[in-house]
Amino acid sequence: MKIQFQKYQATGNDFVLIDNRSGAVQLTLDQIRHICNRRLGVGADGLMLIESHPSEDFRLQYFNSDGSQSLCGNGSRAAVHMAASLGIVKDTARFEAFDGVHEASLTGDNTVRLKMADVGRIERIGGDFFIDTGSPHYVKFVTRVREYPVVDEGRRIRYDAQFAPGGTNVNFVEIVDDNSIFVRTYERGVEDETLSCGTGVTAAAIAASYKALQSPIAVATLGGHLSVEFSPPPDGLGAPFSDVYLIGPARSVFTGQLEI
Repeated sequence: MKIQFQKYQATGNDFVLIDNRSGAVQLTLDQIRHICNRRLGVGADGLMLIESHPSEDFRLQYFNSDGSQSLCGNGSRAAVHMAASLGIVKDTARFEAFDGVHEASLTGDNTVRLKMADVGRIERIGGDFFIDTGSPHYVKFVTRVREYPVVDEGRRIRYDAQFAPGGTNVNFVEIVDDNSIFVRTYERGVEDETLSCGTGVTAAAIAASYKALQSPIAVATLGGHLSVEFSPPPDGLGAPFSDVYLIGPARSVFTGQLEI
């Protein structure tokens, strides 16, 4: 079976996207892992299927490179961009993802503004944070983040017993100035550092608000620049954070054909 696909990148997170509105593509976990393999397949942090939905513009099925499922913020932005290229949406979109329905808008410079779910789960663990932004994230503030042992330390925290059985993504954050941060991420499901992580960037920005940074927060990653906007809790304490937006570019890299 031959399958048409598009390869996308969104601040360095890369994805294989497939238009599956016909429902004809049914991939096994082994096939997903093979396609995402950087030596044996196309190579990607994740794979997405854009599918028909009875009431929304589309349904988004996202798979990490190991076949597990979660919300992917950068992947969702890439999917909205592809949906626009297919004529499914124009300037705005509503779609169902792993954690529910999301809204997004597009501008002419390939920027996608994605509305995330309200963030209500925030835990303090010593000086660190555990925040669920559609995927679970452990946020640790460090100095000299560019030199930090992200893979070794990230893997240790990701598999810590307190996060069993599902584990967690891990974000290492450095405050750059009054309202910007630099974020590096060890990503669960990829089991390595990725150049960017949308849900992780969102979690890092919300954690940074507890250190006096205010929305909008500029975020640098190894793969590019994003911005996170949010409304903090009315009393300034706890949760939820509402009107949470992840904003940044998404671009098509190439198109191709897979033999499954």
